[in-house]
Amino acid sequence: MEDKVKIEMEFVIHASPQLLYQYISTPSGLSEWFADNVNSRGELFTFIWDDSEEKAKLLSKKSGERVKFRWLNDEEEGASYFFEIRIQVDEITKDVSIIVTDFSDDDEVDEAKMLWDNQISDLKQVLGSA
Repeated sequence: MEDKVKIEMEFVIHASPQLLYQYISTPSGLSEWFADNVNSRGELFTFIWDDSEEKAKLLSKKSGERVKFRWLNDEEEGASYFFEIRIQVDEITKDVSIIVTDFSDDDEVDEAKMLWDNQISDLKQVLGSA
């Protein structure tokens, strides 16, 4: 199994951390921008795009701050990869950012970054902060 590369990206978002948290932590919020539809049963989330479906386990969450998921196919392979969406507020400027941590195959880093760019762009549109 090839090791994946860790990617960290930061996006400035003009929205309150409380509102943002609803969009990154709830199935209804995530289905507004991340996937076509999202369902959850406890800590198991199902993300649906067109005709594909991926399941992820909610590893941890901290109210108003962050959520961390692991795709089930990574977990079945014994991999410890995850993706995390973290809300960060600058103490001085009060600017709100989203920090995305993800893992990608070495030859797919640019594609993964582009995908997150597009996803966060969708989120900004939903929030009216584009």
